[in-house]
Amino acid sequence: MYKNYEDLPGVLSVKELKDYLGISRAGAYQLLHREDFPTLHVASRLLVAKDKLLIWMEQNTDRVGSAW
Repeated sequence: MYKNYEDLPGVLSVKELKDYLGISRAGAYQLLHREDFPTLHVASRLLVAKDKLLIWMEQNTDRVGSAW
């Protein structure tokens, strides 16, 4: 499991995303399928760029009614 942002690879897979956020695999897929989540589609893979993840997290922190 990743302990800090600097240790993450530039692009995260589902497994890396779930490990970093401490969520289930299903939870990671739910995020990756959200309309407002910065998912990168490469062939059949769902990925997220590390820098886009940080921006999304900052934009969605402390939002009333946010369900991520």
